[in-house]
Amino acid sequence: MLIDTHCHIHSADYPLNINDVVKHASEQNVNKIICVGTNIEDSRRAIDFASKNDNTFASVGVHPHETKDGYMNIEELIDVNNSSLIAIGEIGLDYHYNYSPRDVQVKALESQIEMSLKYKLPIIFHVREAFDDFWPIFDNFHNIRGVLHSFTDAPINSYRGLDRGLYIGISGFSTFTKDEDQKAMFSSLPMDRILLETDAPYLTPMPLRGKVNEPAYISSIAEHQAAIRKISVEEIANNTTANACALFKF
Repeated sequence: MLIDTHCHIHSADYPLNINDVVKHASEQNVNKIICVGTNIEDSRRAIDFASKNDNTFASVGVHPHETKDGYMNIEELIDVNNSSLIAIGEIGLDYHYNYSPRDVQVKALESQIEMSLKYKLPIIFHVREAFDDFWPIFDNFHNIRGVLHSFTDAPINSYRGLDRGLYIGISGFSTFTKDEDQKAMFSSLPMDRILLETDAPYLTPMPLRGKVNEPAYISSIAEHQAAIRKISVEEIANNTTANACALFKF
């Protein structure tokens, strides 16, 4: 069994037929899917989608790009009695585009970390070109459980994440990066600390580049991981499934 720990197939602008997408995932043994919210309305849509589709789960949060439009109301969506709600995210810092002011991003990150600790939910972190500010904020809190989603940064920050007990999200990016240090990292991250994700519709893996990404393509990411580690796809599937179940407790 494979698990897509991060996708956006619930979003209003996802371009594929959603019933076909869910069917394709099942055909590729992708038996659990996490739909990740990026703002309040999108998070509400993720919860609704998860409640209507078997083996589909939701994470609620305000992406750093969206924090300028508000983030405090996200707490209204958190219901610990809703078994389909399994995480807070995606939240973090993104200095690549600076769509939201940096000080607002920081305040939103701190607020949403506090919510995750209050409700004992793991966090899906989005950090892009901002780790120098992210780690001091992270270290101000205790007992955070989470994942560095779709990791694309320098290996040193993956190791810093591992040292802090975080999981590392491996997406289709791992199949096409040309950076030799990143290639070495993706082949050697500890098996008990990695998760697989598509980030659909983004980051379609090789050899499917050019197509809209979907959870079924987790199988291509798993096959790539198996090839570069010289182990079986079954071993990748077993380990990453166990890791996802340990973090998200489903």
